[in-house]
Amino acid sequence: MKQFIIDRTDIRASIAVVLGSGMGGFCDQMDNVMLIPYKEIPDYPESTVRGHAGELAIGSLHNIPLLAAKGRFHYYEGYDIQTITLPVKLFHSLGIKSLIITNAAGSLKPDLRPGSLMIIDSHIDCTFRASVTEPEEYSGTPFHDPVYIKLAVKSADQIDLSITKGTYCWTLGPSYETPAEVSYIRSLGGDAVGMSTVPEIQAAAELGMKVLGISTITNYAAGIIGEPLSHDDVIKVSAQVEDDFTNLLTEIIKGMVL
Repeated sequence: MKQFIIDRTDIRASIAVVLGSGMGGFCDQMDNVMLIPYKEIPDYPESTVRGHAGELAIGSLHNIPLLAAKGRFHYYEGYDIQTITLPVKLFHSLGIKSLIITNAAGSLKPDLRPGSLMIIDSHIDCTFRASVTEPEEYSGTPFHDPVYIKLAVKSADQIDLSITKGTYCWTLGPSYETPAEVSYIRSLGGDAVGMSTVPEIQAAAELGMKVLGISTITNYAAGIIGEPLSHDDVIKVSAQVEDDFTNLLTEIIKGMVL
């Protein structure tokens, strides 16, 4: 996989982005972009979820070399953890030192409204794959780089964008969480919930990469306001906040090289 990418581009980046549901439009801002479909990369899986293009974007942003994964793999698609984290391992092998991981997430709090952007400053694994004991909250180094969190807040201020910080909780999916599950996750201190990201954060930390996580809040989790959930709404809200998301991400990436 590594050699396949190296043979096709002279670009050598130190920053990469994993783009969540409906966020692939960010790559439209990149210059001299080469798009490589996942299906063309040897021994690389394909994303099967709508809103995930399944392409590796290689190019630059404001003259900063950049790699971007347009789409990810989920545990609920039938992939194991090794496969889910393959993009992170590929990025690391290509020399990536800083990784921005983005996702679409459901709000666990009435005041965290759809359309908000949340910087992930901690996470909780609520899958119960390893143990039935109450899951722990993980914050700070090595999972959530404090310097990058400060940079994200500063970047939002510079473009006059309101953001928040919070705890992201990972569930297995593919079904949305029940109101009872949402109530339990809230009791753990969760702010947003989704079906990805935590394995990628863990893999990146193990490889010594600096990580920043960003959630686009696309809906309220079940039971928060009593309305039904749908993936269509996730894609729709992602599109509505695309400009804010792109502007924030651009400002953060510019700050990473200063």
